[in-house]
Amino acid sequence: MRLAFLTSLIPVARPDTGFEIANAAILDALRAAGHEVTAIGFLRPGEIPAQPEGAVVIDAIDIENAAVPARRKLQWILSALAKGLPVACAKLRLAGEGRLIEAVRAHGPFDALILNSVMLPGAFPELLSLGPCVLVEHNIEHVSARQSAAHSANPLLRWLFAREARLLERIERRLWDEARFVWTLAEEDRAVLGPAYQAKSAALPLVSGSARNAPVEATEPAPAYDIGLIGTWTWAPNFIGLDWFLREICPLLPPEITVAVAGRLPSEMPDLPPQVKLVGRVPDADDFLRSCRILALSSRAGTGVQLKTIEAMQLGLPAVATTLSCRGFSEMPANFSIADTPPAFAQALVARLGAIRTGDRQRLDGAAFMAGQRAALAAGLAQGLAAASR
Repeated sequence: MRLAFLTSLIPVARPDTGFEIANAAILDALRAAGHEVTAIGFLRPGEIPAQPEGAVVIDAIDIENAAVPARRKLQWILSALAKGLPVACAKLRLAGEGRLIEAVRAHGPFDALILNSVMLPGAFPELLSLGPCVLVEHNIEHVSARQSAAHSANPLLRWLFAREARLLERIERRLWDEARFVWTLAEEDRAVLGPAYQAKSAALPLVSGSARNAPVEATEPAPAYDIGLIGTWTWAPNFIGLDWFLREICPLLPPEITVAVAGRLPSEMPDLPPQVKLVGRVPDADDFLRSCRILALSSRAGTGVQLKTIEAMQLGLPAVATTLSCRGFSEMPANFSIADTPPAFAQALVARLGAIRTGDRQRLDGAAFMAGQRAALAAGLAQGLAAASR
């Protein structure tokens, strides 16, 4: 099939966020199945697509809140209020108005349009008239926005998140009706769609294409940190989990245990416990994960699937995780512990670190997990495209 993959961020050679990693996994699987896929969307300034010959760049522009000055955010908010759109959609409308729809028409016709999240079709509802559409729900966006509103201490942000939730729910429910098929990234999110959509939806198990699941070599360097966390912490649902870990779990850990936090960070951070080091964005996520004795997966909000959890499983690394961090998985590896309260989470970390320090690295081979994920991803994609072609 000839497919258009319509996305706010076109995949680049080294995907940085969970959203980008998921995009790359889906695109790679579609192309591996023999489909001709053209990615149409935006890039951050200075980046180039992973496959330039299969990409149409509408503009190179920052569309993430953490990357733009206050005046740009105010412009987005004012545009959203004027157009009756969620801010997340209004920013894309401003970036692509007069160009996005024209690019899709110019490079078509397509057998199907893959709407990669609700944000672009929310900004450009006319996309639904350009061909059969399949929707990718990375998260149930209105649920995530509602969670962010509930956790925000700032009255203005709380109002904005509540407004996003209300408008996004209206957009999402319309898209569930109008799309030929809906892909979610977790069975839990598919259940949220409700009984009416079970026959026209499937969950896509993902893989992180960069993960190297080779067995641990005896010559591997000694870990630099005891506990590692990595993520895009500028996204409010992710930061809720990091904040919970720093405020409620770190004080329960012995002071000699070291903690490293990697990834994009918001401009304002809470006071850090003394054993915590912020390392920022790292050049290689896998190398960072391998430099930690154990991973902490501390999600407390959000929907979709946790790419950090997938990466840990692919690499065969030990972890302590909340139940929410493991959404989308029915079975946990033997080197994972599940804990949902601060005392239980801290105790599980200390216990596994004690075993690791005695020589039991608690590493597993992730090859079987990766093979299963890839097969299930291919099957889910085929089911959705079959529905689009009918």
